[in-house]
Amino acid sequence: MDAHPLGALGRRKPVQRLIGMVMLFCCMIALFAASSLFYPPSSAHAAARTTASEAASQPDFGSNVYIFNPSMPLSQIQATVNAVASQQVSNEFGTQRYALLFEPGTYGSSTAPLNFQVGFYTAVAGLGRSPNDVVINGSINVYNQCLGPNNTNCIALVNFWRSLSNLTINVTDPQGAGCYSGEFWAVSQAAPMRRVHVNGLTTLMDYCTGPSYASGGFIADSQFTGAKVINGSQQQWFMRNSNLDLWTNGIWNQVFSGVVGAPAQCFPAQKSCGGPYTTLATSPVTREAPYLYMNPTNGHYNVFVPSVQHNTVGTSWASGTTPGRSISIKKFFIAQPTDSVEKINDALDSGRNLILTPGIYHLNRSIEVTRPNTVVLGLGFPTLIPDNGNMSMKVESARGVSLSGLLFDAGPKNSPVLLQVGEDHERDAHTRSDNNASDPTALQDVFFRIGGAQAGKATTSLVVNSDNTILDDIWAWRADHGNGVGWTVNTADTGVIVNGNNVTAYGLFVEHYQKYEVIWRGNGGTVIFFQNEMPYDPPSQAAWMEAPGVLGWAAFKVTDNVTSFSGYGMGSYSFFNQGVNIYAAHAFEVPTTLPAGSLHDLLTIFLSTAGSGGILHVVNDTGGSSTIANPDTPVTVVSYP
Repeated sequence: MDAHPLGALGRRKPVQRLIGMVMLFCCMIALFAASSLFYPPSSAHAAARTTASEAASQPDFGSNVYIFNPSMPLSQIQATVNAVASQQVSNEFGTQRYALLFEPGTYGSSTAPLNFQVGFYTAVAGLGRSPNDVVINGSINVYNQCLGPNNTNCIALVNFWRSLSNLTINVTDPQGAGCYSGEFWAVSQAAPMRRVHVNGLTTLMDYCTGPSYASGGFIADSQFTGAKVINGSQQQWFMRNSNLDLWTNGIWNQVFSGVVGAPAQCFPAQKSCGGPYTTLATSPVTREAPYLYMNPTNGHYNVFVPSVQHNTVGTSWASGTTPGRSISIKKFFIAQPTDSVEKINDALDSGRNLILTPGIYHLNRSIEVTRPNTVVLGLGFPTLIPDNGNMSMKVESARGVSLSGLLFDAGPKNSPVLLQVGEDHERDAHTRSDNNASDPTALQDVFFRIGGAQAGKATTSLVVNSDNTILDDIWAWRADHGNGVGWTVNTADTGVIVNGNNVTAYGLFVEHYQKYEVIWRGNGGTVIFFQNEMPYDPPSQAAWMEAPGVLGWAAFKVTDNVTSFSGYGMGSYSFFNQGVNIYAAHAFEVPTTLPAGSLHDLLTIFLSTAGSGGILHVVNDTGGSSTIANPDTPVTVVSYP
């Protein structure tokens, strides 16, 4: 993705399909009535923490975690969240990180709602045991960013690194909302919504300013009642284990897994059924993300760790309680960015779990997770940077580990791997008792970045050696814009390598790597939703060749040893922008000996006529080409082999 107005052409959407939708809302267009109360985050935070810290059991989450309770004046809460938003809404590659946490109770009212925006590196979450314990009468929004000359290029293509979780929103508009009526969550990758109940209109597109292009996104374990969910211009979206009243439309690759009320299967798009929709009735194996919560009767904090579930439909909390276990906050080491790796590892070795508070963590060696059932929970997008070409984190062969809410950022010296799950020897010997299907390791909302904030290099971002691992919302991104960006600058071969057997991935986003973007070596793997953009910047065809006579590199490679693999709703797009024709022979490269119908609903896209070259086949030698002859047009394969 490119934040610049011309570069954003690499993410053009089929405008014709949006005109009708935009016209439906044009009569509502008006200016958003933003609050005039803006205090510096530091002073607003001091006021918030003074009240919240009255409970003796309040942990020290650091200066960038804001904790609100219902006894606070609404004006104080509004001023605080506005101050954070004013700093973060356009702070794409800044160093600031925040978590906004709401204790159980109700905030805002029908006459005085709480409405605010969520900017970069901001996590908003309720502190209840259930999403119903924290109620926001208002809205929590992400809008377009207006870029370019005169701020006329208003898009959601780079609305990354933010989150919303574990609360209920009764959609209540502020006075003078105009077009901005409803819950707006116009985001791109790495912006998950989890355990949220929205009662009222939800839109994943900001249609109030144009051209309104959007490229998301991920929702899990959430419920939407009382109105429709507008997909709008979102070119792709993944939703898992949720409840819908109505979903409006698809563009290229909308995928639903275990969603009550999901659209019926319809791929490719057809007049008779709409679409394109890839719809799975159940999710085969899931483990929801751990979350921080507070007991309102005694003020004690805990972390809830959901248990593994099989063949599920709808939310984990539909019956009132999510299955799982609670861990007292006393069993966690709460790390600050100033803590050394040695201090963090000593805490992990002693049997503590780990909370990483908001900030940038410079690591001179790897964080090592060695004990079974360890929880590593990030608050406010803690960012891990290896300074010495080291691995940022290594998870040894232990069952039931959970990593959630983390951003791995490559450092200036090349790291062979940023995050490794399981020992190297596991790729050849999947016999260890701690690779337990009944208690699998899970990665939820774990993101990787090569360049963008600063020059960075890493050969591979994520390596998964452990069997039965669950990947739930992964975005691995070699930056195509920002600082330290160039073919020989932010170098990165591969985003994700899976060596383990029976690994399941939901919402796998991998973009712009320089060789195979995903390599899958394990048997029994399942991928439900894959989104990819090939690198924009190969300088020549000769510089980007898989082998003599094989043009480019496949986005997704299943190796020849694999005998079983399933994929659903998998898309790869091209936008080669160096002014020379660059081609990839195919987007997906898999053994032809896989069982018939192993791959479902594949597509490629040539993103923009400002690009060149393209993708010649969808999978192996099957499927047509996506080039300048058919821009913005999905080229599909419904089933392979």
